[in-house]
Amino acid sequence: MTEQADIVVLGMGVGGEEVGGRLAQAGLSVVGIEENLVGGECPYWGCIPSKMMIRAANLLAETRRVDGMAGHAQAEPDWTPVADRIRDEATDDWNDQVAVDRFTGKGGRFVRGKGRLAGTGRVEVDGEIYESRLGIVLATGTAPVVPPIDGLAGTPYWTNREAIGATTLPSSLVVLGGGAIGLELAQAYARFGTQVTVVEALDRLIATEEPEASALARAALEADGLTIHTGARATGVHHDGHRFAVTLENNQVVPGERVLVAVGRRAEIGPLGVETVGLDPDARAIEVDGRMRAGERLWAIGDVTVHGGFTHVAMYQAGVAVRDILGTGGPPADYRALPRVTFTDPEIGAVGLTQAQARDAGLRVETGIANVPSSARGWIHKAGNQGLVKLVADADRGVLVGATAAGPTGGEVLSALAVAVHAEVPVEVLRHMIYAYPTFHRAIEDALRDLP
Repeated sequence: MTEQADIVVLGMGVGGEEVGGRLAQAGLSVVGIEENLVGGECPYWGCIPSKMMIRAANLLAETRRVDGMAGHAQAEPDWTPVADRIRDEATDDWNDQVAVDRFTGKGGRFVRGKGRLAGTGRVEVDGEIYESRLGIVLATGTAPVVPPIDGLAGTPYWTNREAIGATTLPSSLVVLGGGAIGLELAQAYARFGTQVTVVEALDRLIATEEPEASALARAALEADGLTIHTGARATGVHHDGHRFAVTLENNQVVPGERVLVAVGRRAEIGPLGVETVGLDPDARAIEVDGRMRAGERLWAIGDVTVHGGFTHVAMYQAGVAVRDILGTGGPPADYRALPRVTFTDPEIGAVGLTQAQARDAGLRVETGIANVPSSARGWIHKAGNQGLVKLVADADRGVLVGATAAGPTGGEVLSALAVAVHAEVPVEVLRHMIYAYPTFHRAIEDALRDLP
């Protein structure tokens, strides 16, 4: 059987739901296809529930900081309200009916199943063909990478999904991976009383960010009692039916009740049938142009693209694709000021290029750094005031090309820096702004003073 529509959206994660819903509201006939949950990783196992865990863990940490500042307080961790809140947010133990109704309420037609491209403008689901008059939008997201460590396969290891869905705390947890996902979950679990060990193969945590941010994250995690192994590759995993033992390259053995695999995510291009539209099924991601076009009558958005990896990127790309499909104009995609936040405590926000990336791009780089504890707000804040602001400038053009804002509200301070990078606000203009006192964002002014 063949069914026709104006647009077929293959993959209804956060980006696919956004583009499908907006096109349906604009009057197009839209078929949205999803094998798993509408809304994707973010609302069920990613951004939202993990930040609920982090919020709860940070409340415990703040309570423990009362001593010496405001009297005495004692916090008794209880995981039950955290687990209950996550299940409530995920709508009755990971049921997506609310999201499905949200899409169909905008005029879309929803199909549950595993879709595959079947030529230009065609998607096959369980033997039925959905043919698009205007085109197809690919938004199939990513899946956790499970490294080929000897003995890991077949064990009851966790990915972020099991860590988010846990109703009880393990006594100990080994986290494989020192990126944002691994560190956020590691710190949250540790603050609830789990003994946590992080194993990272690279020589520092969150290695794609500035070295100063890596050092800050490590110091904060170790202060929370975590054990950190960097430059340490796991070579073997053993599970005896009750506990894990992870063997490192130096033959050290790290025990744990649970193992969380958080070494990254990847798009699974091969099963999508992209070869039927002239794309490489072995590619790591789908190449798109500034209008999110991936081929003839084909768009791709979100994690499946080269620039994916963040919910906010998927939403941004959805808007670009919608404008292109509707022909309403607007600027092409611009990733110069791509923001990202690691929601550890302290939060580590970054935008644009790191110092190393700017140098690799051939720029004449200048940097300025300010330490949050040295600022007036940091001194007032006292407990939990770790942080820094680092600016990366293109000295020849006199503009910022990147920045890091780490601290108690690092992700919020980042917003001003993201505007500066995106709009290419001259450094001299930033130097002569008025910065409210005493705020965390006033450390930007201190970093500008340190900038040559």
